Amino acid sequence: MELIYLSRSDVEALNMTMKDVLAAVDNGFRLKGLGKTEMPPKPGIHPRPDSFIHAMPAYVQEVESAGLKWVSGYPANTGKGLPYITGLLVLNDPATGIPIAVMDCAWITAMRTGASVGVAAKYLARPDSRQAGILGCGVQARPSLMALVETLPQLKEVRCCDLFPAAVKRFMDEMGKLFPQLRFIPCNTPADMAKNADVIVTAIPIVTKPAPPLEAGLLKAGGLAVSLDYDSAWTSAAMKECDKFCSDDVGQLLSTKGHGVYFGDIPERVYADLGELAAGLKKGRANDREKIFAMNMGIAVDDMVTAKALYDRAVKTRVGVRLPL
Repeated sequence: MELIYLSRSDVEALNMTMKDVLAAVDNGFRLKGLGKTEMPPKPGIHPRPDSFIHAMPAYVQEVESAGLKWVSGYPANTGKGLPYITGLLVLNDPATGIPIAVMDCAWITAMRTGASVGVAAKYLARPDSRQAGILGCGVQARPSLMALVETLPQLKEVRCCDLFPAAVKRFMDEMGKLFPQLRFIPCNTPADMAKNADVIVTAIPIVTKPAPPLEAGLLKAGGLAVSLDYDSAWTSAAMKECDKFCSDDVGQLLSTKGHGVYFGDIPERVYADLGELAAGLKKGRANDREKIFAMNMGIAVDDMVTAKALYDRAVKTRVGVRLPL
């Protein structure tokens, strides 16, 4: 017996595009909505303040992907020249339970998170959305914009804001080369970033005692807000003024809320999760005036469908190191 080990460079060498990841993640949400996945709420440990190490298992029928992601997020790492997100993902053969692959999960985490933004936009944003606002111009902002470009063909302008102006400049320089058709505008304040935005994506560090910079009234009528940072960026009033409050997984949302640290004052009613929308069980946007909020926490189903696609490519192309089990 042997397994494949895929380093970060191996994963990247498999050339899976955002379009590919979007298709895999959208299908994963569809199968989740149809009840064809098994995914318990993720448990975690917290060795340092505002840090986490999470275990994220899932099984996805039809795709036949089963495994576990063991991922950490340490905000203080950036000051040490280390990545915020690190971890490994283990894939098992669903038929035998035997491990078949171990791979770096940082690329997977970033890309599938960005893809979840694209899926939310597909079902909840106005199709004619032209302006995006991004708060937090770090790792997650880049694939999020990549997914919005794939999903919203009329996107023309991106308003960018970060606590560190240098991060905004790097983001605009990198993404401007990738998407020369877009106009990038640096913003000094979150309120300026949100001005007239059809879609707002927030991707700041998740902390236990945030001072949310986005107040009620900043999301315009017809706008979509997608949070990748739990409730760190948005006030309770801002979330509650939305006509629909959605999530990528209601069970995980309520389980996390039950721990008493996050989501203490989110809206009482969750309209739908992305699986229900992708499976056609619930309608997404109903009109051009609705304010809609999507709380995307990141779920293991997204990881497993992405990892399975990478594994299939690695087997076909002989990328990675074969190790005895």
